[in-house]
Amino acid sequence: MSRFWTDKIASLDPYVPGEQPQDKKYIKLNTNESPYSPSPKALLAMQEQVSERLRLYPDPNCVTLKTALANSYQLNTDQVFVGNGSDEVLALAFMGYFVGGKPLAFADITYSFYKVYAGLYSIEPKLIPLDDEFNIVPTDYENLDVSGVVVTNPNAPTGKALPLSDIESILNTNPDVVVLVDEAYVDFGAQSAATLVNQYPNLLVVQTLSKSRALAGIRVGYALGHPDLIEGLERLKNSFNSYPIDRIALAGATAAVEDETYLKEICDKTIATREQSV
Repeated sequence: MSRFWTDKIASLDPYVPGEQPQDKKYIKLNTNESPYSPSPKALLAMQEQVSERLRLYPDPNCVTLKTALANSYQLNTDQVFVGNGSDEVLALAFMGYFVGGKPLAFADITYSFYKVYAGLYSIEPKLIPLDDEFNIVPTDYENLDVSGVVVTNPNAPTGKALPLSDIESILNTNPDVVVLVDEAYVDFGAQSAATLVNQYPNLLVVQTLSKSRALAGIRVGYALGHPDLIEGLERLKNSFNSYPIDRIALAGATAAVEDETYLKEICDKTIATREQSV
């Protein structure tokens, strides 16, 4: 331990990122990297950005990507936030909406980064046990005295998904706090809560381009929510890193979002392989 560390650094139990072996190519199940190539349109868009334009800063507002996402989900651009991977989006959401004294509710078996963020921001976790079949039980989240609720849907690492009616139940019983639905794997087996954004001002949906769009290497994630929630994230982002997405990643992400045909193709392939393995 360094003598220059603060007490905060010394007390952290950091997240350990998945190993990236360099000796040969692997399909890495431990980090769920896609076995398929990104959209050819995304690859071409990124190649076109490798030019003298790299001397220029990228668009800090990511307008092209926000527009593509808004069109895809039938939302407005002020309902879309873009960050450097969904992990950054989650970190900003934890900082902005869950710090403040009360505990934060999430499942006892879920994405392990939540506990790391809680430790970083001095948030007390309120761990809600899964049932005997590893399901999230919506009634366990009713009327909690918490700073917020985080639900991973489908849950990771269990892979079990909640129907939208259960997400709505959690939203309705926690109307005064943000309910964050982390949908990193939604394209492989769940309904997105993005369809509920216009009905629930306390809903924040977080997704990533790393899994279903096979773009883990460019680190792009996003959030969908009420304009007030999105503005809060923008204020934090612009106080921390005004240019989170580089020109190459922005071009590739935009093209990937617009290429919905390719998204369906590789999702269908992944789901078929999963079903064969069961």
